[in-house]
Amino acid sequence: MDALVLARVQFAANITFHILFPTITMGLAWLLVYFKTKHDRTGEAHWSDAYRFWVKVFALTFAIGVVSGITMSFQFGTNWPGFMETVGNVAGPLLGYEVLTAFFLEATFLGVMLFGRKRVSNRVHTLSTWMVAIGTSMSAFWILALNSWMQTPDGFEMRDGQAFVLSWIDVIFNASMPYRVVHMMLATGLTAAFVVAGLSAFRQLRGDTTRANGVSLRVAVWLAAILIPLQILAGDMHGLNTLEHQPAKVAAMEGLWEDTEGAALLLFAWPDETTRENRYEIAIPKGASLILTHDPNGLVRGLDSFEGEHPRVAPVFFSFRIMVGVGLLMLLVSWTAVWVSRKGRMIPTWLARVLVGMTFSGWVSTVAGWYVSEIGRQPWLVQGVLKTADAVGPVGAGSIAASLTTYLLLYVGLLVAYISVVFYLASQAAAGNVQRERTPLVSPMQPKGA
Repeated sequence: MDALVLARVQFAANITFHILFPTITMGLAWLLVYFKTKHDRTGEAHWSDAYRFWVKVFALTFAIGVVSGITMSFQFGTNWPGFMETVGNVAGPLLGYEVLTAFFLEATFLGVMLFGRKRVSNRVHTLSTWMVAIGTSMSAFWILALNSWMQTPDGFEMRDGQAFVLSWIDVIFNASMPYRVVHMMLATGLTAAFVVAGLSAFRQLRGDTTRANGVSLRVAVWLAAILIPLQILAGDMHGLNTLEHQPAKVAAMEGLWEDTEGAALLLFAWPDETTRENRYEIAIPKGASLILTHDPNGLVRGLDSFEGEHPRVAPVFFSFRIMVGVGLLMLLVSWTAVWVSRKGRMIPTWLARVLVGMTFSGWVSTVAGWYVSEIGRQPWLVQGVLKTADAVGPVGAGSIAASLTTYLLLYVGLLVAYISVVFYLASQAAAGNVQRERTPLVSPMQPKGA
């Protein structure tokens, strides 16, 4: 592979690993706000117990997310200098705003949230939890504003090969930004919900029947059951926006080679770019036109209309179906869990095992959706402005391959360690609660044999 391909793979590896952790912390931060607020209002101890456990998971996840995010910034200078040389006047300030308004806010209040529960007043501690949650969401806002601008650039003009901002409002609130922010924030909520549900179900299987674990599980499955229909609606709206501004991406998502009226919805196929056809098609007649144009006979443009200007089809096509498939599974599991746990009933063992298996299902759907978005933009790095091949730096393929190998080995090790640790924390919490339930309460003034 040449330097361009290796540089793309390296950045994909970095962003894939990094995005796993913010998708948990952004959603989990708001669940911590909910647990803390419920305890403040009711005074019931189980809400505080739930908060104390999940803040440990949050701290671990946040730490890895910060460290993994640092490595990406170096690649702008080493692997992709053409990006900042061309659009640095747009990207630089947006990244700076993220640090100044979001990261500093998180860093200021995170220490108080993690270590100040007994050192500051309860009101200040609750405020700190709110500020951390707001900070994580603001961070997502700025990053997604930049990414959306790369997809649908606006509010700038080119002068001597460089982008200069004409309107920051148009840059930030570009055509795809609202849809992308809503879609991603719902994804973080779903990811966190299934992490909480999965680890809580794991604790239940280990014998933890405490109220703290029970409310964590019920809150998580209810949250997932509410968010997934909203995500389906937001995804549909985002898809229509993408059809308007990036029709080549949609054509790759649908595996559609030619302009077609009444385009079929492919449930499965094997796109063949050599022959420019799909093998083994399983399709719903006129389904794609109905979804994309809301007209069963609507015209959908095919890839042949974008010859040389469209992405590789197979990665986008399959990533889209993985995202949708996992989302539908989330819908089925969360609604089933809400139904069987109604009126405070305990989740049955078989469903608890399913939830454990889906603990990190949000990662799968989020990464698949991210691949659709990023690979689907190719061959452009900034749509219609800067091609990926024009932004790559002079670093040789051998150097990139060496650092890529190091990254991959490190990331695999860290990922295994992270998953092991969060399940260890859940196991220890369950074991501690089971032990306390089995230990009889004996008055210090009462003889042991009494």
